[in-house]
Amino acid sequence: MTRICILGGGFGGLYTALNLSRLPWAVMPEIILIDKSDRFLFTPFLYELVTGEMQEWEVAPTFTELLADTGIQFVQGLVTSIDLETKQVEINIGQPSVLTYDRLVLAIGGETPMNLVDGAAEYAIPFRNLNDFYRLNSKLELLEASDHDKIRVCIAGGGSSGVELACKIADRLKDRGRVRLVDRNNKILSNSTDANRKIAELALSQRGVWTDLNTRVLQVNDGEVTLDYSDGSDILPVDIVMWTVGSTFSKMLQNLPLEHGRQGAIATESTLQVKDYPDVFAIGDLASCFDSNSSLVPATAQVAFQQSQYCAWNIWASLNQKALVPFSYIPLGEFISLGIDGATASIFGKFSIDGLPAHVMRRLAYLLRMPTLQHQWKIGSYWLTKPLIEMFRKSVN
Repeated sequence: MTRICILGGGFGGLYTALNLSRLPWAVMPEIILIDKSDRFLFTPFLYELVTGEMQEWEVAPTFTELLADTGIQFVQGLVTSIDLETKQVEINIGQPSVLTYDRLVLAIGGETPMNLVDGAAEYAIPFRNLNDFYRLNSKLELLEASDHDKIRVCIAGGGSSGVELACKIADRLKDRGRVRLVDRNNKILSNSTDANRKIAELALSQRGVWTDLNTRVLQVNDGEVTLDYSDGSDILPVDIVMWTVGSTFSKMLQNLPLEHGRQGAIATESTLQVKDYPDVFAIGDLASCFDSNSSLVPATAQVAFQQSQYCAWNIWASLNQKALVPFSYIPLGEFISLGIDGATASIFGKFSIDGLPAHVMRRLAYLLRMPTLQHQWKIGSYWLTKPLIEMFRKSVN
């Protein structure tokens, strides 16, 4: 039986597996999804956990739940090596196990590099997964329960992740919060539209978030951070340092004998096939991919979602002697969450909306991006009934 191994259960990997399971196979192949976690994480909603707007089951359903009745096998384990010549993948599932593949999908997401400055690995917290949220939430709960008059948080990185995190933490801490956003560029959200940037700048200002631009973090220590300004440096006391700067990949992936492109990502053809290895596909953060218009696509969840459709089709086509199609990316726009019940939305990069309408649009758009109809229905029903339940509880009390 033909075997397709998919390494990584993020937007690229999970959605590729689901798309493959829905294609018209004469004989259904063995589709195996491999991830080190037991849960899929809908990363755009990770920030809602900080403020308690959403619960973990909404943001991180289990793979077992999502893959029920799909025919897709899920293996929880850590990929330790890949042999592209023998077409074998070694996985640690408590003990080493080897899988042979006919087609391989590399969809292991990026990692936040914590070695860019001294002390970051020891004292700063990245924000990519549930474990990062647990670490942040644990620190916040301890500080909130303490007698600290002010809770000081420094966030390194003024991209969308840093901005969203700054607004959420500021809304959670309210008057006790002293949130500082640091970025080496001369503006935040350097890859966003001017309209989204202005709305985000206003949201940060309204929450009292201090923004240090043209500034670098030189060092992180226990209880303090050293900042390098254009006119000198300063050491500031801090309770929490969040690190949202950069992206890198595991040493295992970096050591594969493949051509690498942007920031060490794996170079692919426009069909998403890895160069010189037509049986291997790479998508998501780890793929340095040019679309059909010869444009380098960004490493975002939106791109991974669209790539999953092309990747699934091209795998099916390669196994059924059909023509493969080049990936064509359609930038649909951008959503940025700005605190509780706030957001800004850029639609096709042409116009923007903000506030509650953008928040509602963001929620609905992401609801439709949830991986299965069952999970969409489960969350949608909960969202519709939640206000009624809360009103009933208030009336009873």
